[in-house]
Amino acid sequence: MTAPTVERGAAAERLAAGFRFTEGPVWDPHRQRLTFSDIPASAMHRWTAEDGVSVVRAPSNRANGNALGPDGLMVTCEHDTGRVVRERLDGTLDVLADQWDGAPLNSPNDVVVGWDGAVWFTDPDYGRTIKPFGGVRPVPQPVNGVYRIAPDGRLTRVLADMRQPNGLCFSADGRRLFVNDTGRNHVRLFDILADGSLSGGAVWTEIPHSDTAGPDGMKIDARGNLYCTGLGGIHVYDPDARPLGVIDVGENVGNFTFGGPDLRTLFVCATRSLYALRMSVPGLPAY
Repeated sequence: MTAPTVERGAAAERLAAGFRFTEGPVWDPHRQRLTFSDIPASAMHRWTAEDGVSVVRAPSNRANGNALGPDGLMVTCEHDTGRVVRERLDGTLDVLADQWDGAPLNSPNDVVVGWDGAVWFTDPDYGRTIKPFGGVRPVPQPVNGVYRIAPDGRLTRVLADMRQPNGLCFSADGRRLFVNDTGRNHVRLFDILADGSLSGGAVWTEIPHSDTAGPDGMKIDARGNLYCTGLGGIHVYDPDARPLGVIDVGENVGNFTFGGPDLRTLFVCATRSLYALRMSVPGLPAY
């Protein structure tokens, strides 16, 4: 069943193809452009309606997830270096995090930035255990954690009980955090406390999956519906975790984001292609 949040009669448009594994799409509403990663190719690309797709960073250290902060600067997770970096306006990179407890991070994967500027990211071991995503090498951290970088730069491991933490997103009011676990194929929901720690964490929903498709990218729309990748495409759930349908573009989907002038275009990173699909419900404004 197609999700009812898709605009009636809309079809996915392939904007570009020929990639190896697309990921990490982020929409910049200030500049009206999309940035996304191709992890195995170690490249970051940019799309605009006027110019199409162009390469903006190569090599990218096998960049994966990207997010925009309230300062308008982009934060990126790098598999090769195990870093989380912020790009300045002049293109230089500031390292926000690259180690925990005296050891390198595993392979920062996906990232979100809160209204207060705090950076939250997942750190599974994919960039150290799967060759195209970073190469096979020792895994330095004993757990695959979830971390928070406070506005003052202090790093905290906020979760240490997930098998392979992957996609994450805030609730519509910004007070809760959804985190999916690809290793267990479910989504958990946490309350964000005043000090930046998390409480709760019950399983919110199980995600249909296969050996090649499971929970990865995850977003919330303006009505509070949650979108998460899985078997057959992007699974959509209402705020009470009731399934609404699946968005299928014909390829396995790794991630996606809302964009366009009205935030009603869903940009989909689907393995070797980038798609766009018009929605009846917009995404949430970045800031």
